[in-house]
Amino acid sequence: MNKPLIIRKVGNSLSLTISDIAKDLGLGEGDKVFAVRTPRGFELTPYDPNFDKALETARGFMGKYPNAMKKLAE
Repeated sequence: MNKPLIIRKVGNSLSLTISDIAKDLGLGEGDKVFAVRTPRGFELTPYDPNFDKALETARGFMGKYPNAMKKLAE
């Protein structure tokens, strides 16, 4: 899909209509979307990019302190 998106003014805000993109992502009203800056521009994703960082940190902690993790699992 190489269809240009048009920015429109809605009240005091600017808006893009992304109905086709939302449908392709399986998104509906009320769902959250994250705009992630990439070297080529922006990527729209339903996945929180900060979650990956938090998960990596947690895995590092669990690997560094396996005995503490075993104790917590009891």
